[in-house]
Amino acid sequence: MQALVLAGGEGTRLRPLTLSVPKPVMPLAGRPFLTFMLDWLGRHGVDEAILSCGFMSEAVERVLGDRHGEVALRYVVEDQALGTAGPVRLAADHGLIGDRLLVLNGDVLTDIDLTAQIAQHDQTGAAATLALLAVDDTSSYGVVPTAENGEVEAFLEKSAGPAPTDRINAGAYVLERKVVERIEAGRPVSFELEVFPAMVGEGLYGYMAAGYWIDIGTPERYLEATYDLLADRVQSTLPPRDETGSLVAEGCITSGARIGPMSVLGHHCSVGDRSTVERSVLHDHVRVGRDCALTGAVLAERAHLGDRVRVEEEAMVGAGAKVADGARVERGARIEPGERVE
Repeated sequence: MQALVLAGGEGTRLRPLTLSVPKPVMPLAGRPFLTFMLDWLGRHGVDEAILSCGFMSEAVERVLGDRHGEVALRYVVEDQALGTAGPVRLAADHGLIGDRLLVLNGDVLTDIDLTAQIAQHDQTGAAATLALLAVDDTSSYGVVPTAENGEVEAFLEKSAGPAPTDRINAGAYVLERKVVERIEAGRPVSFELEVFPAMVGEGLYGYMAAGYWIDIGTPERYLEATYDLLADRVQSTLPPRDETGSLVAEGCITSGARIGPMSVLGHHCSVGDRSTVERSVLHDHVRVGRDCALTGAVLAERAHLGDRVRVEEEAMVGAGAKVADGARVERGARIEPGERVE
């Protein structure tokens, strides 16, 4: 079973974190994000994953290599942004795709049942089967009304006004080769705006999925996904957490500090005496001085806080940034990589 993961986005909503590391391998709960997706695919029989990359593609390949567990990894690089369907055609033109393919949005953390989705796809004889999820607020997603037998009746991408259904596109597709061949080569093509709307009535089905699902593409959802992983709300292979529900990697120095609840410290971080880290994420090699307070914040690799620094909710400090003694990083602030805050 093959899968293609759409991992070419720049992650602009997660800047400054994604200015120094591409979103597909940005640390989530101490691990490169895509490793959670590759574990999920492996549990459902995928033995080869094609990663469609664009922005900082070399860094993605350097981090993930040519294999993750039982899943062999191959790469296809977009020289220009090709939308959501264009990369699939590009991979086909490179001779990488067989008769059937799973296509996954590369910024989703989920444990929905792909095996059941594939089984329904076989049962209906579909050309394409889309995973659908019911949500309370559909305004940020494409909605997909279906008939009782699962056949898609319309594909409405982020349309204005009341939605005809609460079922949204979950970004997980089973596609037959004939669908790939419908995608025009050599230009950006959208599944949501072009391919799927044109397939209504031509073998396009929806699979009503259940389980955990979140798009990690914003700071708020990145932190929410972190907390959910720490609380085991989504299936994963994370190591055990401490009594505060926090995950502290090897090589960290935290004596005299209070870590938790629900925090992540990457490798070789140091947190000074009488400092507190609550519901916050520190990537590798972060240094926090004495008498600091971090609440609901994210510090990228090698960020350095002086003494008596306050970092408030949803603030993000970029890689290698330095915050001087006594400074306050206000709620929602964005500190660029390498920036000095006096």
